[in-house]
Amino acid sequence: MRAARALLGIDQKTLAEMSGVSLPTIQRMEASGGVVRGVVDSLTKVVDALNRAGVDLIGDNARSEGGGRGVRFREPPQG
Repeated sequence: MRAARALLGIDQKTLAEMSGVSLPTIQRMEASGGVVRGVVDSLTKVVDALNRAGVDLIGDNARSEGGGRGVRFREPPQG
């Protein structure tokens, strides 16, 4: 989540506002180290907010040229 926020240039408070999740919840998610933990509903809200902002989250099973987990901006639609 930190990497996604850095990519967007936003702080924890802004992500909380974008996702409708409380600031303490965002702080706990980021403090969990490596693997983000939280209630499924809260995680879904945060992921949806990041997706709406144009960020793709790359999981262990996702295809990435660099390999591994990470974040990237979504490619704009062709056309």
